[in-house]
Amino acid sequence: MKIGLGGGCHWCTEAVFQAIAGISRVEQGFISSDPPDNAWSEGVIVTFDPAVLPLEVLIEIHLRTHSSTSAHKMRGKYRSAIYVYDAGTGVKIGRVLHALQRGFDAPLVTKVLTLSAFKASDERFRNYYLSGPDRPFCKTYIDPKLALLRKDYGRVLREQVEAAE
Repeated sequence: MKIGLGGGCHWCTEAVFQAIAGISRVEQGFISSDPPDNAWSEGVIVTFDPAVLPLEVLIEIHLRTHSSTSAHKMRGKYRSAIYVYDAGTGVKIGRVLHALQRGFDAPLVTKVLTLSAFKASDERFRNYYLSGPDRPFCKTYIDPKLALLRKDYGRVLREQVEAAE
């Protein structure tokens, strides 16, 4: 199964989903949806096996690893969204979001949108964390997300993190 995820910096989102078992591919870049959400926004496309990583768990991890309840001023560049390729998947994800809302103190701002177009990031920015985990950006922004994964979602982490294709 394949879906797009957006919410924060795509370097962060890429690192989070590269660390999870059941995900076979993480493509970092920019995603566009249908109007009025057709401006390019940072995100990733993940290919995963729902038998190994249930959709509900993947979505919960996505919501917990970015500011999914904040309508902050950077939402244009960092749209909180789950992008789908078909309406049936969109309906299913809408139900999952509704069920997960109970676990949050504030309303989720995450939208379910059609994935209309994708542009891959420049190759030098792909696998950002894996190619330089000691960079100040990685230490400040990505390491805390990975620590949360280890603490709350250790059961779904890979034994060894691999680079995105």
